[in-house]
Amino acid sequence: MVTTYSTYDAKAKFSEVMRRVRDGETVIVSYRGDPVAEIKPIKPPKTSMEERMAELERRGVLVPAREPRMGFKPSAHRPGALKRFLEERNG
Repeated sequence: MVTTYSTYDAKAKFSEVMRRVRDGETVIVSYRGDPVAEIKPIKPPKTSMEERMAELERRGVLVPAREPRMGFKPSAHRPGALKRFLEERNG
């Protein structure tokens, strides 16, 4: 189903327009009776994240890292270092 709002009504009833779009409906916005915009729901991507990343790499939008990242290394090697630091800082 398609519903049409004038520019004025679309602005005044924006929450209603967005509710309709979230519910899967397409909304047409008109200016002086002429349709000027179409607001419709975004379809979820049909590809997986891995497929999308590969496509972006193929198009040159995404550049893979030269070397794989290593895991995070802890900055404190002794348990309780944060507690000791806070105690020293707070006096």
